[in-house]
Amino acid sequence: MEKVDVRGLSCPLPVIKTKKIIDQGATEISVVGSTQVSLENVTKLARSKGYSIDIKKDQKNDWEIELKK
Repeated sequence: MEKVDVRGLSCPLPVIKTKKIIDQGATEISVVGSTQVSLENVTKLARSKGYSIDIKKDQKNDWEIELKK
């Protein structure tokens, strides 16, 4: 499983970093972040690329999601 840490990054960097891993053909990706805007944008990207989303941790300023193709 590929891991992407986007904590502390402002958009569009979380989406760009996640898209880079998606474009490399990863089928399972774990993304960790710290803002709700990033969570929403990474989730939208993943869904548009055909990934299922499983939110593992969703707190006020911390989240972790698993993306699976």
